[in-house]
Parts: sequence; C-alpha cells; structure tokens
Amino acid sequence: MEVINALGRRKTAIARIYVKDGDGKITVNGRDYKEYFPIATLHYVVEQPMLLTETQGKYDIKVNLTGGGFNGQAEALRLAISRALLKINEEEYRPVLKEHGLLRRDPRMVERKKPGQPKARKKFQFSKR
Repeated sequence: MEVINALGRRKTAIARIYVKDGDGKITVNGRDYKEYFPIATLHYVVEQPMLLTETQGKYDIKVNLTGGGFNGQAEALRLAISRALLKINEEEYRPVLKEHGLLRRDPRMVERKKPGQPKARKKFQFSKR
C-alpha cells in the first residue's frame, strides 16, 4: 500500500496526515499522540474512526498539526483519519463513519468582535443617566 494523505479542519486547526501500513503508531508533530494530547477524552476522539471501523493497529499515521487548541486539533485529526480510511476502503467504512457523523466538517467558527462592543454579542452597559 502506498502512502495515503488526507486533510482535516476544525475551527482554526488544520491536520495533514500520512497513512501507511504498520502497527498502529500515531505520531503528532514528532511526538506520540498520547503524549501530545494531555486528556484521555481527546485520545478517544483521535481513536474513534479506527475503533468504529476496527482498523486499530493496522496503519501508521504521521500527523502535522497547526493552529487552534487541543480540542480543535483532536477533532481536525479525527476528520482527517476518517477521510483517509475512506480512501482505503470506501464501500465498507463509509456507512459506519457517516452514521456516527465523522465525515462532516464542523462549520462552527468563533464569531468576530464588533466595534463599539466589548465582545462579539455582548454590549457595553447602558446608562440612562
């Protein structure tokens, strides 16, 4: 199997991954993903596509992550892994991943701050007198 690459995005985080046959190692920016992501729930988020498709331990994944925070990066990585698995075997994996909503890019972004307001929606305190 040749190297398969995929892209995943969430908020301002971008994950570029390279998947090849191996023993299930996930390397994020030169470090193991369990070392890179500090929280156990984020480990599950990263592993989720492979758990659902029962491909854990079959592929080595090398990841370049930029932008965003830990949550956004983990979810961007989840989308990238899901897309890469589709390139490997679409007929078998697509229904499972789609059912769990792992093929949709989450469009929610931070709303910009507006002038004359302290935040995006919050207004300065109104004083009648």
